[in-house]
Amino acid sequence: MAVESSFSNLSAASKHCVCPVLIAGVPSTLNYIPLSSSPHEGPKLIPYPSWEFNKEGNCNGITTAYRIKADTCGRLWALDSGTVGIGNTTEQVCPYSLIVFDLQTDRVIRRYRFKDSDTNTNTFIANIAVDVGYHCDDAFAYMSDELGYGLVVYSWELDDSWRIKHGYFHPDPLYGDFNIAGLNFQWEEEGIFGMALSPLGADGYRTLFFHPLASHREFAVSTAVLRNKELADKSYDKFVALPERGPLSHVTASVMSDEGVMFYNLIDRNAVGCWNSRLPYVPGNQGMVDRDNERLIFPSDVKLDVHGNVWVMSDRMPVFLLSKLNYSDINFRIFFTPVAEALRDTVCEPRPPLVLPPANQLSLPPSLASAYQLFLPSSLPSAHQLSFSGLRPLHF
Repeated sequence: MAVESSFSNLSAASKHCVCPVLIAGVPSTLNYIPLSSSPHEGPKLIPYPSWEFNKEGNCNGITTAYRIKADTCGRLWALDSGTVGIGNTTEQVCPYSLIVFDLQTDRVIRRYRFKDSDTNTNTFIANIAVDVGYHCDDAFAYMSDELGYGLVVYSWELDDSWRIKHGYFHPDPLYGDFNIAGLNFQWEEEGIFGMALSPLGADGYRTLFFHPLASHREFAVSTAVLRNKELADKSYDKFVALPERGPLSHVTASVMSDEGVMFYNLIDRNAVGCWNSRLPYVPGNQGMVDRDNERLIFPSDVKLDVHGNVWVMSDRMPVFLLSKLNYSDINFRIFFTPVAEALRDTVCEPRPPLVLPPANQLSLPPSLASAYQLFLPSSLPSAHQLSFSGLRPLHF
């Protein structure tokens, strides 16, 4: 499941949620919850924008939404896989599509069906990041093909897409073993999954940070490379491998604030981690925002809203897939807290600009190096790890 905080015509303030259609009986894949709902009771999911739009088999509607993203221009981008089922039961009912809503009118303003060249026989596009430049037409969507090992780029202005291949999109064979919720399993085929965009740099571009699910490492590339259709597949050396985060650091979703602080979900630890991009990307600078071995089992999504809050969803996905959920328990939770509160007393807490020695500087593209000082000094401060810090939950 995934979440996104937004302001919709249907509800002045709402939290959009997606429910992938993995088994029969899922009535609606794209939904919203009015934030006026009681935070202490399981709120009802309301189909967005309507029941009819979510009807299975309606290829002019939506079939299975895996991820969504609201942008600063009042648009909601929804990634529709067009599939029903999971694994060997998967059926391609409708084409892979990118659907964009105007949140003021709750109407579809763009539907883009993927080209054959955007996908392959193994494609499973699991995530989306939306990059808005200096104006709303200067917008790109980056979509991660987790099992087909590629990145699909879509240009709003050109209404066109292209696929990028790179070795960094593949899983790390050393990190295909997972232990979550008392279950041991192997997800050794899980490639590029989570993505986070940096703030806009002085050159007008951002940095896309990304990671395979079966990996303990983060990678980075300037969006100047991704946005250029002719250059994208001829710039292998422009992609940068950052150091490993450390042990037990499989990550699902990630997001970066306007201040350059990344939040990411640590599924091995039932926790939410952080990294301040003013600091070198090394284990000692990876902080822990929150941890809870009951309520944060498999944190699947993390988002930031315009009011300075961080939102996290946990959904116990491995238990659903490999065991059996206890439906008398709370299995799906949404948490939120102010970003400043989440980062307090962690190594990620924003501080005055640092002056770091230019020792062991990574070789980065100019647009990346100018925005991030990713050094590898010999000694670094240890991250402060907190116990459960009191994220305020919505349960359902």
